[in-house]
Amino acid sequence: MNLDRLDLNALRTFERVAASGSFTVAAHHFHRAVSSVSRQIKGLEEALGQPLFYRHTRAVTLTEAGWRYYAEVREVLERLDLASEALAHPSAEPSGTLRINAPVAFGQRQIVPLLHAFQRRHPAIRAELQLDDRVVDPVREGFDITFRVGELADSNLRARRLAPMHYRVAATPGYLAFRGTPATPAELAEHDCLIYQGELGRQRWYFQAADETTPTALEVSGSLYSNDAESLLRAALLGQGLVLFPTWLLAEALASGALVSVLRAWRCEVMPGQRHIHVLTPERRLRARKVRAFLDHLFAAVTPLPPWDRSSE
Repeated sequence: MNLDRLDLNALRTFERVAASGSFTVAAHHFHRAVSSVSRQIKGLEEALGQPLFYRHTRAVTLTEAGWRYYAEVREVLERLDLASEALAHPSAEPSGTLRINAPVAFGQRQIVPLLHAFQRRHPAIRAELQLDDRVVDPVREGFDITFRVGELADSNLRARRLAPMHYRVAATPGYLAFRGTPATPAELAEHDCLIYQGELGRQRWYFQAADETTPTALEVSGSLYSNDAESLLRAALLGQGLVLFPTWLLAEALASGALVSVLRAWRCEVMPGQRHIHVLTPERRLRARKVRAFLDHLFAAVTPLPPWDRSSE
């Protein structure tokens, strides 16, 4: 290995290609030609004496050696950036790129407005917002902030509970006038239920009456299944059927009267047990000024009652 041929720019280029899975995205990030990025990565591989990427037609993926190298390089670059920030600009405004991952609908409805206000306050911050309903590894994929719904697996991430989840069953007034309003969960069998179907399969709907100790799973069906919550919500707003979603997703439609909440006497959910929204951050990234500033902004915005947790809606 010729270590003299390694340079910081090559490592930053490698990190960006690895994080994005694309030479093109990395080239746009650095305002360079794709061919220039490709040559730099090839030179890095030659210096290291082994391939770091598998090249595919539309994307690139890390080799096993590439994953190991990426983990080390990312940490080195993070430490270097933190040290430079602390030494050169001890009291400067937060700056740099903030990488955020969130579930699709939650990101669209909640994180985009928060980011807008945050970036107006801190214009030197650039944001990369990746919306994905799959469970990502924030450390491996290089995210500063990750939002997650549901139970958390054990990890070395710093996790903080943001808000509990409350669910409602809702439909348009027109649908209810035409098909009738269900008086009990059992009556949903006679209705068109629009159901989320993600990587864990088709969601089941659970209901629990006030005098019951455990929720009961109910088999519902309908004319539309989708892995996109916004599409299901749009179909519900068109009067196609009933949806079961968290209040942070339904709040606007419920407040305007476009949707009406039904079965209010029952607690409803898509998984037994209380679910929460958490914000996760790799431990070492908490020292970054941009991360601390965003977390401060986030928790100030959701105090005392988050807009997506209004149980009275």
